[in-house]
Amino acid sequence: MALLLTGLMPAVTGCYGIKTRAIPKTVLAEHVLDATLEQLLTGMANRYAAVDTLTASVNVTASTGGEHTGQVADLPTLSGYILLRKPKDLQVLLKLPLLGSIALDMVDDGKTSKLFVPKKNIAIVGDDDVVKPSKKGFENLRPGIIRDAMLVPGIDPDQYVTLTRGSRILLEKTRKQEAVEEPDYDLTIMNTKTGHELELARVIHISRVSLLPYQQDMYDQDGRIVTIVKYDKYQKYGEIDYPSSIFIQRPVDEYTLQIDLTKLIPNQKLDDMQFTLNFPEGMKVQKM
Repeated sequence: MALLLTGLMPAVTGCYGIKTRAIPKTVLAEHVLDATLEQLLTGMANRYAAVDTLTASVNVTASTGGEHTGQVADLPTLSGYILLRKPKDLQVLLKLPLLGSIALDMVDDGKTSKLFVPKKNIAIVGDDDVVKPSKKGFENLRPGIIRDAMLVPGIDPDQYVTLTRGSRILLEKTRKQEAVEEPDYDLTIMNTKTGHELELARVIHISRVSLLPYQQDMYDQDGRIVTIVKYDKYQKYGEIDYPSSIFIQRPVDEYTLQIDLTKLIPNQKLDDMQFTLNFPEGMKVQKM
């Protein structure tokens, strides 16, 4: 068959000739590691168990919009901090550039979210999960989305998991502009439903160069991918390997958050007051 196709090529192309174009050359990553499913799950569980709290200084850049609106708006970068205390407590406080005043303050305990935007006199209290989605993407933002992106938990005892192998292409910033094919492991985690039905919950993509997660895909009960989290630029913070770059994409809501860590202190003691948000007296509070 190959000889036949080779022979037909001149007849098909005729006098038009064949044009070639250069593309980045792909090379296989060096020092690829192997691991069993059990080793990967143990590694995930150990990394999650090693963190009780996170105190992070961050820069956050957000964008909203996409194909449905026909445009994307990039918001100014805000600096501040993120506090996380397992199992569910989170605070996100971001400040306006130059002025240094509070741009927004959000807290979440896994059940209730609170949001305060002083400049616009906005105070909102709502469920951790969005009950009635808004057509304006950022109105669907909840602190819990950030909390769920900050750590990659292992699987629950009643969940099922499958292991597949794949790869990703990384463009190296060199003069040759070589593209590196990096093999990975993909862990598909599913919840049990009635009968023989399974429900897709998450897919964890793990680099076979570092055996660390580089992406986490989260699905809703309708099988839609609602959150994509990309982890990059891992650093050593004490005994913990943690990404200093976290990119959160919400395809349905059409917004993204880029979180860049400038400082991280793991397992610092955090008390209840650090996850308390009190609105100014007399302020009208919206229920969402």
